[in-house]
Amino acid sequence: MKQLIQDLSSGVTSLEEVPAPFARKRTLLIQTTTSLVSAGTERMLVEFGKGNLIQKARQQPDKVREALDKVRTDGAVATYEAIKNKLDTPLPLGYCNVGIVKEIGKGVASYQLGQRVVSNGPHAEYVSVPVNLCAPVPDGVTDEEAAFTVLGAIALQGIRLVQPTLGEAVVVTGLGLVGLLTVQLLRAHGCRVLGFDFDPARVDLARSFGAEAHVLGQGVNPVAVAQQFSRGRGVDAVLITASTASNEPVHQAANMCRKRGRIVLVGVVGLELSRADFYEKELSFQVSCSYGPGRYDSKYEEGGQDYPVGFVRWTEQRNFEAVLDMMAEGRMDVRPLISHRFPLLEAEEAYRVLYEESPLGILLQYPHVSGDEEAVRTVPVTAAGSLDGPPLSAPRLGFVGAGNYASSVLVPAFAATPARLQRIASAGGLSAVQVARRNRIAEATTDAAALFVAEDVDALVITTRHDSHASMVRKALLAGKHVFVEKPLALTLSELQSIEATWQELPPEGRPLLMVGFNRRYAPHVQALKKALQARAAPATMVMKVNAGHIPADHWTQDSQVGGGRLIGEGCHFVDLLRFLAGAPIVRHQGIAMTTEGPRDTWLLQLEFANGSIGTVHYFANGNKRLAKERLEVSCGGGVASLDNFRGLNSLGWSGLKSQRSWRQDKGQQACTQAFVKALQSGDASALIPAAELFEVARVCIEAAEAMAGR
Repeated sequence: MKQLIQDLSSGVTSLEEVPAPFARKRTLLIQTTTSLVSAGTERMLVEFGKGNLIQKARQQPDKVREALDKVRTDGAVATYEAIKNKLDTPLPLGYCNVGIVKEIGKGVASYQLGQRVVSNGPHAEYVSVPVNLCAPVPDGVTDEEAAFTVLGAIALQGIRLVQPTLGEAVVVTGLGLVGLLTVQLLRAHGCRVLGFDFDPARVDLARSFGAEAHVLGQGVNPVAVAQQFSRGRGVDAVLITASTASNEPVHQAANMCRKRGRIVLVGVVGLELSRADFYEKELSFQVSCSYGPGRYDSKYEEGGQDYPVGFVRWTEQRNFEAVLDMMAEGRMDVRPLISHRFPLLEAEEAYRVLYEESPLGILLQYPHVSGDEEAVRTVPVTAAGSLDGPPLSAPRLGFVGAGNYASSVLVPAFAATPARLQRIASAGGLSAVQVARRNRIAEATTDAAALFVAEDVDALVITTRHDSHASMVRKALLAGKHVFVEKPLALTLSELQSIEATWQELPPEGRPLLMVGFNRRYAPHVQALKKALQARAAPATMVMKVNAGHIPADHWTQDSQVGGGRLIGEGCHFVDLLRFLAGAPIVRHQGIAMTTEGPRDTWLLQLEFANGSIGTVHYFANGNKRLAKERLEVSCGGGVASLDNFRGLNSLGWSGLKSQRSWRQDKGQQACTQAFVKALQSGDASALIPAAELFEVARVCIEAAEAMAGR
């Protein structure tokens, strides 16, 4: 299928051939008929992409500060590579989609195949959208009209925050698509509306919708006009739907308002507020968040958990429905807002018009939808001739997952090995295509299940969200596939026991390789430290300090059911590292977590090993990101070694262990993947982590996390 993307590094907009998604749990698969280009938001994205690095930095000063912090801790090279990877990650464009339901995911009961729906899906021939971000299109509303629903919901949410009453005087500053929709909705509320914009054509449209409107920049004093419009009282409310870096719209809005007037920001403007503007009048100021309640709440949007209507009357989905009802009843007319129509194949021309002109509603029209058309789930990416590097006898890899870590670190590490990279799967398809193109992978797919039975795939690399790891590992092992799974191996003891049972049931002589991506034990400085410890043959004390940093409580990694929490999800790396250095099983462990209202993500874990060594992992989420993330101190037989963020190893009083420093951070990812591929080639798994250690580390982390949580 075709999908429209934005290259953030160059600003180029292009149509990409990507595999179509599936209808996942609580989602709909929609075959698109029409989509609307958001002239405001999407134009800003195009302008951002076309800017150089300095211009991009000026628009995102907070990102610049983060980059400088990363340079201090991880080095310039690692920072440059991280920034480059971000800019090389394509951005799917669009969020105003209309189409026909082609597949219905599990847990969805209120839709039917063939039904017309709106959604916030991107510009693509097929989109998979959570059910709470969709709404049925009434029979009296055309697809072109329905394409304005999402923007209408943005306008409606701003109005709901203003809380207008019949007869109030309301100003709309900025008469783009959202502004003109706001004018119509306010008129439907029985308000008197005054509009301002620099474009005479848009001012004329606002007048046709029943507003009094004026062209700015022609000697018009908007404050004086608003004063006259409000009969000398000051307007009741101002909705700012403009897009500008200037602070003037907010300043003018404050001067226009009556005492205790209301100002709601829907657009994007400068926010250097003057206290004096608001103090004397006791004005209220609020920023509107997108389509309405539920936006950015993963439990509502992805989990499908609706808010009870008795407590939250208007959610983003119910705002969609309200806008569609207005269209069906003829109280909102969006047809005059359509300025251009382009076939999907001419989308690049549509974005040239968007960037160079001042259009309103640009509609993209999709090929005719037929009921028997099949979605293509696998597409070729790399030409066969370009895969001639590794021999045909080389191990053949398939990748499940194409997220940030996989795309920036893990897949490139495997691409540097002698393996043949056959196929990569991702839920949306676009990320799989981009990762495949950069890493000589032959095909991209959304059909992950096909990789588990593919005859041309010897080993699977699993990098999906943590809650899927255990089931995928078992499925791969039973299919006879070797497995490299990014940590963690499992989230619960029952999942771990299931993997262990499967492993034990497989015949040892034909048992596939099982590897967890515990790369830190393969880091060169750690390898040097391990040799030094083996030479001393004495118990060691180890202190691992992790300045983990804050992650929001609603992030998926903090969800015990999805990410497992930070001990199971990331802390396992450091438990494995100490297990490796100690060279003996963990015989006792005890943890303590800081008691907080949110997740237990600041904790200490004490480990005792069978050879007398002891170690602690200090994992702190309440530190400062300017401090390096990881520091290890090891004492043994009178010598002390410290590893500073995998960039330098310092030795004190340790004969045979020299201090050393690398020109760049190396956490062992490349060596880890090389070891796995070499084991696939030779059948010798001695360089890999023994399965018993993988199970041991997983069990310790799960037991410790459950104990800290009081379970």
